[in-house]
Amino acid sequence: MIFYTADLHFHYKPFLPGRPFSSVEEMDEAMIRLWNETITDEDTVYVVGDVGYNGGYVPGDALGRLQGRKHLIRGNHDTGFENAPKLFDYFETVTDFNEIDDGETHILLCHYPILYRKRGYMIHGHLHQARGPEYDILRQMPRMLNAGVDVNFYRPVTLAQLVENNALFYGPDSLRHFPEYTGKSVCRDGLLPRRPDFRPLPQRGSAAGHLGDFVL
Repeated sequence: MIFYTADLHFHYKPFLPGRPFSSVEEMDEAMIRLWNETITDEDTVYVVGDVGYNGGYVPGDALGRLQGRKHLIRGNHDTGFENAPKLFDYFETVTDFNEIDDGETHILLCHYPILYRKRGYMIHGHLHQARGPEYDILRQMPRMLNAGVDVNFYRPVTLAQLVENNALFYGPDSLRHFPEYTGKSVCRDGLLPRRPDFRPLPQRGSAAGHLGDFVL
């Protein structure tokens, strides 16, 4: 089966206040457990961006414990890894955009939401459970689906589950299922957010510290 997820942010403290966990360690272990309760090694998972935090290192200790055949569509927190070629130890493909067919349904995959009103669905991440101006726009566009763990109960989901969860998130009882984010974007005692560092796609087999011929 095919599953989707996004915005896991393993090891990343700044997003902790918006999630139902008391520590980063609890968050990481919960997401790994929920993933492996859902996914078998015969399943395919498209991760629509942000497995870690920008400027850090590939969170291989977490990714190596996740079952299934995995594909990464890079997000803004995946473009500045200091050891980016290590992504290929855990993902079969690493791209910035992808198009697939899930059964008979055409799917566009990009971390950043792209306004889309044609056949199939556009699946994105990036927004978490934000309810800013984009919320009012996207709730009118049911073919655009947020795969972020924050609106999918912290586990990978099928297309049908994604449609159902997004209907809850954009529906009249949204706050009952997904509380408003009240945390701050900066964590004083942990990793600090940094400006996105958009580097070329890593190349399979490149030496650590290089992205193809691009020296870090």
